[in-house]
Amino acid sequence: MMQGQGSTVDGVLRRSARRTPARVAVEYGTRRWTYEELDDAVSRAAAVLLAEGLAPGDRVGAYGHNSDAYLIGFLACARAGLVHVPVNQNLTGEDLAYLVGQSGSSLVLTDPALAARLPDEVRRLPLRDGEDSLLARLPDTPPYDGPEPRTEDLVQLLYTSGTTARPKGAMMTHRALVHEYLSAITALDLSAGDRPVHALPLYHSAQMHVFLLPYLAVGATNILLDAPDGDRLFDLIESGRVDSLFAPPTVWIGLANRPDFATRDLGGLRKAYYGASIMPVPVLERLRERLPKLAFYNCFGQSEIGPLATVLGPDEHEGRLDSCGRTVLFVDARVVDDNGADVPDGTPGEVVYRSPQLCEGYWDKPEETADAFRDGWFHSGDLAVRDADGYLTIVDRVKDVINSGGVLVASRQVEDALYTHEAVAEAAVIGLPDERWIEAVTAVVVARGEVTEDQLITHVKERLTAFKAPKKVLFVPELPRNASGKILKRDLRERFRDQAP
Repeated sequence: MMQGQGSTVDGVLRRSARRTPARVAVEYGTRRWTYEELDDAVSRAAAVLLAEGLAPGDRVGAYGHNSDAYLIGFLACARAGLVHVPVNQNLTGEDLAYLVGQSGSSLVLTDPALAARLPDEVRRLPLRDGEDSLLARLPDTPPYDGPEPRTEDLVQLLYTSGTTARPKGAMMTHRALVHEYLSAITALDLSAGDRPVHALPLYHSAQMHVFLLPYLAVGATNILLDAPDGDRLFDLIESGRVDSLFAPPTVWIGLANRPDFATRDLGGLRKAYYGASIMPVPVLERLRERLPKLAFYNCFGQSEIGPLATVLGPDEHEGRLDSCGRTVLFVDARVVDDNGADVPDGTPGEVVYRSPQLCEGYWDKPEETADAFRDGWFHSGDLAVRDADGYLTIVDRVKDVINSGGVLVASRQVEDALYTHEAVAEAAVIGLPDERWIEAVTAVVVARGEVTEDQLITHVKERLTAFKAPKKVLFVPELPRNASGKILKRDLRERFRDQAP
């Protein structure tokens, strides 16, 4: 391929900078970057990284909180031909050392406050706040003007969330992510006139690749926040500075449970995106009742596909609130049985994908790659039902389905029943080892009012077949989650394995 004929991640920004150079691209705190300024900063940052002795193909870890510097670091890696490795900023100790070591990162871009957590032998470069930081070195560094990366080159190792096993690094190419950006733009109706806020961690693929980069591609002005602080979000919405918000269900639940949710003027919010984990239907119903004019989009997928695979649009919610929608532009999906054969519509099966958005496999894990990519399709591990119109409804993760007395119980169905009780703030349903039942259906609940175990079990039995009701309810102050908001059911099973009824 001749240079310049491919489409790369950093090329997304370069085109927007040439199209609308003076428009504000990013706001973070008191700093504002026009598209032209941001593109120039990325070229200078690419030169800084290469001056550190890195070469194309080297892995560069990113261990920092949300900031403009974090975004510039990612795009600089892309422009310099380096492989960006986003690391959950909450990781410490062995978990942190595993990701840095397994990826073979030669350098880690980090916030100064986090640097001491890294293993001593790891080279590090501060992203911000200091004379030697990436941002501080930009003015004195000439812009990078070297060869462009190829569209088939790796640009990121996107580590899976690790809710069921050790995280695996999905090998994402420029080609895969650019295809995913176009899928996101078309399915989510993203436009230059939107006013999005980005409050979820940028290390996570949903915020970075479904929203921030696609919004940079269309030329919108993007506000970056350190975290999804409810006060700050409500202030931005009321002031008219923000009209588009993505958040996982855990954040939407938190916003809906705020005392001022019913009184703040949130009418300026036009687009509400949710995803990263399953939204309880009762919570979605409360949100839609409070904000009837708000357009809701359900985004579903996983790291290995960039991550957007399906979308349920605002005009598709009626009658199918539990659906995750239909496949996006560049994704093909089937629902299959254990032998890889298509199951009839309405029958649960595993979702498999074929798409240019897919990763190239897992970094340095050939066995896991071979297991996931079989017969020309990627096996997602998600159990779903497809209807005659092509809409998918996720029943559960294959590994989270509970075998109770030889009958399979989908944890999501039990969770939805629990969420209809006014005293349930959050709920997770798991299977615990049981001599009689094989796995006992067990509910782990965060309560927001007075409620007993017997009351919740009776509540579920009034809504579902009795065998699906929890055999036991455990009350906890909070549920363990990863930074994307996914409940870590693996942790719950380990924590409570000796407490089966």
